[in-house]
Amino acid sequence: MPSARHTTLAVLVASAVCAGPLALGACAHPAATDRAQTLVRQHREEEAVGLLRADLAAHPDDIPARRLLVRLLGFTGNLPAAKLEAEELARRVGPGDPTPFIELGHALELSHRYDEALAEYDEAASVAPTSPVGPREGGMRCARWGEIEEARPRLEEAVRRGARDAETMHALGLVLLHLGDMVAAAEAYKAATVADPKAPEGWLGLASVALVGGDAARALDAYDHVLALRPRFAAGELGRAWALAKLGRREEAARALDRAEELGAPAANVAKQRAALAGQGDAGAKESE
Repeated sequence: MPSARHTTLAVLVASAVCAGPLALGACAHPAATDRAQTLVRQHREEEAVGLLRADLAAHPDDIPARRLLVRLLGFTGNLPAAKLEAEELARRVGPGDPTPFIELGHALELSHRYDEALAEYDEAASVAPTSPVGPREGGMRCARWGEIEEARPRLEEAVRRGARDAETMHALGLVLLHLGDMVAAAEAYKAATVADPKAPEGWLGLASVALVGGDAARALDAYDHVLALRPRFAAGELGRAWALAKLGRREEAARALDRAEELGAPAANVAKQRAALAGQGDAGAKESE
């Protein structure tokens, strides 16, 4: 399997508690999951499993605890137990809920059984045909694994079912960008900026689309938005300098490079852009002679 498919326990455990379609009203006993997460951060996963089992013995309907237990059992290599807990979760949430399949998918993923994990995410999409949860999870995982052709249809299906959050739209934009569909990529990135106006990722995606297309004006606009949100983002200043230089605004480009250097941009990148800017000046001087 590709090395990009490695998934850290922290990422999946953090999303297990009070998340998903059962989040509202399902966190009756958050103390157990909080303590379990603390143990995980201390690399005491077996103790976390014991703690969750004890909690569930007293509170069998503690859905977040059972979800977290499924993932932890997968991480510790006890997949038979993880599958039994997923079955118990299915009995408690009822038919048509994608949660048990999502959790078993995470357990399989943590056990490095990626094809089986993806099959569970696809099953989640099948059992809940109007929910974006299954296709979104499968699509996001494929995107993170670098399997962009597998990611696209799943992410597009998640969007069709109503997923319009910034993370989903940014992931879809990145996938489309890599597939060379610039128009669709730009639309996805624009949707990401609408979903979360305070996050720079959508604007960075739009800058990438503009860079690939050689559209300096659109790149400059995108980088200006990025820097309005993250004023100390050195890479944003480098991108802005490139766009200004392409537009013939050499003095502004030089100031942007100074700012990028001040913010800690890689010296080699700054030097390369300074050399290109100086070359532009030399060419202009020769033309005027």
